[in-house]
Amino acid sequence: MGQEKINDNEPARIQSIPTFVKVAKVSDLKSGISMSVQVCGQEIALHHINQNFCATANTCPHRGGPLGEGTLDGIVVTCPWHGWQFNVCRGSCLTNPEVKIATYPVKVDGDDVLVEI
Repeated sequence: MGQEKINDNEPARIQSIPTFVKVAKVSDLKSGISMSVQVCGQEIALHHINQNFCATANTCPHRGGPLGEGTLDGIVVTCPWHGWQFNVCRGSCLTNPEVKIATYPVKVDGDDVLVEI
């Protein structure tokens, strides 16, 4: 992080630089499957959808089920504990529209899958 002074009348702003962390290899996760990964001590669910990857919170807000162990059907993961469903690209809950889970930017670099923290 660094500080940048815009002009003499404005205070310096701290700019945060996105940090991508390697969490898996493309070959670690077959298309149509989800898995749990650790990113800087935080559990995240990684979802592989037709050569694309999405990352979400791993914990279902209903009762704490592990979404990385859920069933992935297209872009929808189903919590293995009580069946709540989430769009893994947007984080929106199909079961309860008032609920949303965190999503994280993902990029692929060669065979490495990286998640932004």
